[in-house]
Amino acid sequence: MVLPEDEITRLFRVRKTVMQMLKDRNYLVGDFEINMTREQFRNKYGESMKREDLTISKAKRNDSSDQIYVFFPEEPKVGVKAMKSYTNRMKSENVVRAMLVVQQNLTPFARTCISEISSKFHLEVFQVNVVII
Repeated sequence: MVLPEDEITRLFRVRKTVMQMLKDRNYLVGDFEINMTREQFRNKYGESMKREDLTISKAKRNDSSDQIYVFFPEEPKVGVKAMKSYTNRMKSENVVRAMLVVQQNLTPFARTCISEISSKFHLEVFQVNVVII
C-alpha cells in the first residue's frame, strides 16, 4: 500500500528528529543520517514503507556495548503483545535501552508492562504529533 505524501513527510520528519536526539545523547549517528533529504528518505524506504522498516539500532560513541533501539510500531495503539516482542528482541541482543515512537497512547496494559520491566529495560515512549505545519 502506497502511503499518502503527508504520511511520508511525517515519518521523514520524525526519523530526522529521532536521529538528532540520538546524536545529542552521544550515540553514533552520521551527519548523512541527519541531513538526509526527503527524497533520499523516500528512495531508501520506498513509497509503501512500513513503520517497522524505520527501526533504528545505535551504539554509544564511546562504548559500543551500550546500545539503543528505536521502534516504530505499526499498530496505532501499542499493546502488551508488541511490548513483549520488543523486549524479547532487546533481551536476545543484550540491549537495555529503547524508544518507542507511537501513533497513539499505549494501552493501559502496555503501560503497566513498561512499569514491570523498568528494572531490566529503560523504555521511553514518544507519541508522534499528528499535526503537520
